[in-house]
Amino acid sequence: MATVKKVKKQTYEEAISELEAIVSKLEQEGITLDESLGLFTRGVELSAVCNSILDEIESRIVKLVENADGSVKEEAFDEG
Repeated sequence: MATVKKVKKQTYEEAISELEAIVSKLEQEGITLDESLGLFTRGVELSAVCNSILDEIESRIVKLVENADGSVKEEAFDEG
C-alpha cells in the first residue's frame, strides 16, 4: 500500500496545496488502485483539516451591527 504521511499541524494553504497535488496525481493514468486508495485517504484527511481550520476561523469572525442610536456592537458571525 502507498505510504501516507501522518497529518501534521498544517496551515490552510499547505493543506490545500497538498490536496491539489493529490487530485493531480489521481487524475494521471497508470496509478495503481493501491496508490489511489492511499491518496484518496490522505485527501479525506486533508479535507477534514481544511474544514477544521475554516470552522475555527469562522468562530472568530464577528460582525459589526449599527444600532438605531448610531452606536456599534459586535455580534457573532452567522451564515444564516
